[in-house]
Amino acid sequence: MTRILCVWSPTWPIANWRRRHRSASSDNPFALIATERGVRRLFAVDAAAASLGLFVGQKATDAAALVPELVTADADPAADQAALEALCDWCARFSPAVALDPPDGLFLDITGVDHLWGGEGAMADDLAARLAANGIPARVAIAGAAGAAWALAHFARDRVIAAPDATMAHLAPLPIQALRLESETAAQIARLGLITIGRLAGTPRDQITRRFGADVVRRLDQALGRVEEALAFRRPRNPWFTRLAFAEPISTPDDLARVAADITAAMCARLEAEGRGARRFELCYHRLDGLAQRIAIGLSLPGRQPAPITRLFLPHLETIDPGFGIEVATLTAEAVETIGARQQTLDTHAEIAPEDGLAPLVDRLINRLGAKAVWRAEPFPSHIPERSVIRRAPLSAASSEGWDPATPRPVRLFRRPERIEATALIPDDPPISFRWRGVVHRVRRAEGPERLAPEWWRSPRARTRDYYRVEDDTGARFWLFRAGLYGEDPLPKWWLHGLFG
Repeated sequence: MTRILCVWSPTWPIANWRRRHRSASSDNPFALIATERGVRRLFAVDAAAASLGLFVGQKATDAAALVPELVTADADPAADQAALEALCDWCARFSPAVALDPPDGLFLDITGVDHLWGGEGAMADDLAARLAANGIPARVAIAGAAGAAWALAHFARDRVIAAPDATMAHLAPLPIQALRLESETAAQIARLGLITIGRLAGTPRDQITRRFGADVVRRLDQALGRVEEALAFRRPRNPWFTRLAFAEPISTPDDLARVAADITAAMCARLEAEGRGARRFELCYHRLDGLAQRIAIGLSLPGRQPAPITRLFLPHLETIDPGFGIEVATLTAEAVETIGARQQTLDTHAEIAPEDGLAPLVDRLINRLGAKAVWRAEPFPSHIPERSVIRRAPLSAASSEGWDPATPRPVRLFRRPERIEATALIPDDPPISFRWRGVVHRVRRAEGPERLAPEWWRSPRARTRDYYRVEDDTGARFWLFRAGLYGEDPLPKWWLHGLFG
């Protein structure tokens, strides 16, 4: 059953401004000002200013006249949005699925993860305490639907937890503004005496729809969990999420390595229990100051063996700066696939599957050198030699197509053909000698030609090629070609394209 946690900071712009201007804090009433249609109005007020009768939307001149000691500053909505997104990423320590609720709130899908904190109440307390320690006053509520959690966080007492069968009991006494209605619509409904959600819910639905539109009924159904509400999670929900919290912060390299091994073992045990494997893992260390440092590794084949995965993390631990200490570690598995279990043979001399022997080596090379540096060649249907090979993942399934054995290709094909000087007895014969990189090679044997027409649709200036396989007097074998035909080109040129073994 879905459980949603809503976090709302009533004075988020104020808290964010004070976090960015720590030296400018003051005990005087404080407000942020923004220009709206050419008029300077209060954009946000703190608790002291609100207690003196100031409110959001009030003209700045009127506020200054009522409270002369009021301290003001210009609002920065863009900075508030950026800070809210950073807070959203920070909340990944509590849930793998966090959504923005602009301009001052968040939604966390905590389905199935609250037990990591000892229950929903302990989780809400921990989140609120961490926010308060960072100067962010917040209200937290938990319910079975985003609409209900939002209503409780904004209009009920702090840290209300609505059980799945008690949502209506918690929502009934709240004002209808808790349904996230337009202000004009809420005012019209209130004038009819339907000032609470309970009264509105007791009114026939067809009458509500006919008078106020379908949006009112939709919002009511969303709050009660009758209609699903799509949340745009900043990071899509991932069920393959594991968390480790520490009684005391850790900072030494040995502790970081031990944590990497422990959390990887826990994740791999889950994967093995469900017959799954993952291709990517992201290990995140959460510092005391809120900074999250991530290490991502990839596998060439879906895996769930903790030891090889841990070894891939270890070289990257030197990039982790623990700061004043790390209090939480999280691990996420991505690209999870179903994999079959392979029975271990009793024959110690049995042949090991290629992927079992190569996969660990390939994984180490990829994570050290980068994915683009490790690849294998695969035939591609093109008669132009330099386009007849493409790069594929090292352990990907091999193509059923191959090269034509009647037209062998060199073991080493140059990225670009190299210019040579060649001498032939007659124009259409293979060369009897050629100079390459300053060395003269005398041809003892030659096979060919193999004529390859150009891809005129790619380059109108391309020339017909006549390829020859030649062997010099030392036994070295070369693959060279003449570009252009006598009688069609003023002076055909010779090129060396590859070397045979």
